[in-house]
Amino acid sequence: MNRLRSMLFYLGYFFAILVCGVFFLPLVPFLPLRGRYRLLNLYNHFIMVWFRMSCGVTYEVRGLEHIPKRPCVILANHQCEWETLFLQVLKPPVCTVLKRELLKIPLFGWALRLLHPIALDRSKPARAMKQVLSQGVVRLQEGLSVLIFPEGTRVAPGERRRYNKSGAVIACRAGAPVLPVAHNAGERWPGRHWIKNPGHLTVVVGPPIETAGRSPEAVLVEVEAWIESTLEEISEVPRPQQASAKPTATMPG
Repeated sequence: MNRLRSMLFYLGYFFAILVCGVFFLPLVPFLPLRGRYRLLNLYNHFIMVWFRMSCGVTYEVRGLEHIPKRPCVILANHQCEWETLFLQVLKPPVCTVLKRELLKIPLFGWALRLLHPIALDRSKPARAMKQVLSQGVVRLQEGLSVLIFPEGTRVAPGERRRYNKSGAVIACRAGAPVLPVAHNAGERWPGRHWIKNPGHLTVVVGPPIETAGRSPEAVLVEVEAWIESTLEEISEVPRPQQASAKPTATMPG
């Protein structure tokens, strides 16, 4: 049954990409940035609804009252594609830090390029780090929130990776709050497997963490502690006690 549901989901998934590419993408370059987000986020809304309907997933989103009105840095755990869609509609417009290769995907990547993301070349980590720090502050000053996955890559449920402090550095430099988000989406939408799993998907938005007068290290410790404690509460897969000793990427994902 899960295979059939997943096949049905992907039929709608690729059909939505085709429809958006044919009818929306030609219009987007002529819209102001906020208009681009409103139009292209229709795709994100559809995928989330279609995923729920076709794969038997129920959603619970807590803490929406914590979302600040001013631009912020959103730091969330990264398990799969679902949260990259959901977080685009959580507080639009939001600038996403992502790998440059995604911009080369036909239709999908072309749409991403029009949303002014911070696209990193992972083959040049030092240059990429400077880029995300400088452009992240500029995006906040322009009125956009910035989305960063501090783990740097997708991390499967039940695994843990050290957090990168670049998002906290951006927030401290710009004087913007950090909005922590925790979720268990990878248990329903496995990051490296096409078969989806029915069940309950929980997202928790934490209270904003102010950065004025604080060091990025102190902010990151608070962010990581909140996300990990929340994951222990909402995850069906047991959490490890500490991050893996493997070397971490120097760039956020």
